[in-house]
Amino acid sequence: MSELDEAEELLAELGVEVAPLKASSHSPREERIIAGFEDILRFHQQHGRAPLHGEGRDIFERLYAVRLDQLRKLPEAQVLLAGVDTPGLLTAAAASQVDIDSLDEDALLAELGIGDNAEAQNDIMTLRHVRPYREIKAAEEVADRTRCEDFARFQQLFEQVERELKSGVRKTLRFGRDASIAKGDYFILGGQLAYVADRGEDFRTSNGHPDARLRVIYSNGTESDLLLRSLQRALYKDETGRRLTDPEMGPLFGDAPEPDDIETGTIYVLRSQSCHPFVAEHRALIHKIGVTGGKVETRIAGAEKDATYLLAAVEIVATYRLHNLNRTKLENIFHRLFGAAQIDLTIQDRFGNPVKPREWFLVPLHVINEAVEHIRDGSITQYRYDSNTAILKWNNTQ
Repeated sequence: MSELDEAEELLAELGVEVAPLKASSHSPREERIIAGFEDILRFHQQHGRAPLHGEGRDIFERLYAVRLDQLRKLPEAQVLLAGVDTPGLLTAAAASQVDIDSLDEDALLAELGIGDNAEAQNDIMTLRHVRPYREIKAAEEVADRTRCEDFARFQQLFEQVERELKSGVRKTLRFGRDASIAKGDYFILGGQLAYVADRGEDFRTSNGHPDARLRVIYSNGTESDLLLRSLQRALYKDETGRRLTDPEMGPLFGDAPEPDDIETGTIYVLRSQSCHPFVAEHRALIHKIGVTGGKVETRIAGAEKDATYLLAAVEIVATYRLHNLNRTKLENIFHRLFGAAQIDLTIQDRFGNPVKPREWFLVPLHVINEAVEHIRDGSITQYRYDSNTAILKWNNTQ
């Protein structure tokens, strides 16, 4: 089964209707031309201009720019796309910065950043001949540090943070899952603690990206005045770059016990064997997520007589063993994350009373696996579940 078929089947399981494709009088070649131009039109709608070449542009804009150049030279495209080219992109006299006709196949792939070398395969979103400029630029901005004249104001802060790290009050997370940077944030960059002492007003770069000027203080008594995006790039490129968690958030799994903690706990995922029509139709996607401090088998004993388990036998499809686990925090996280996908189902208990079971969600098992991994590394608060696409999406606050 192809990836497209699997995606359509998943959407069908989730109850998302997929409109059937209308029959078209266009040839396959013409369909490809139209589809390719629609991408360019969407770019124009979002940015208010045609896509351009240039080493400062991302891979998709440069790809669309190459495509637009080729369409402008294609006689059949002028006629085929005349009805949809309302912005006049095909007739615009946009001078290309790259002579596409002079490039062979390898050079064209290199221009688009998708050459067949190992580096391009590992980093398809990075243009090969642009990367050195960005790395050098970021390195220069981060390395341009000066002596911090008022370091005495910050020294105690660094000492406190180091104590909090040793005691487990703060944790370190790999930078990237949450790429936001705010005043008061702490990071580890180049083996040193970095503190964002100030953040200026937000502005937009020439490419439309959000940015801001930062004052960053380092634990060695130096400081730098650099752009937010420069610090982000440096943290991305530093394999040891880390974000420090806020101590007020409180660790989900920590060393200090809390009243609702269980020393060793298990997150369990169940699948119902109920014959209820809705459950039977979506059985592979409906899961119950729970937490127990004992054995899961003991917890689900007698499921056939318990409305909590839909008055039917259940199958244990996944378990995750965790330590120093706060049950209340964890259950709240799952309900917040998958709340929109909680099934609305009413059944009758053994006495004929209507019951609405909780903790049953219309969520694929692989998404639950992914959520647990984000819980373990502390990044779960940066994600939300999109029930339309059945994937976890990162909440980009920038």
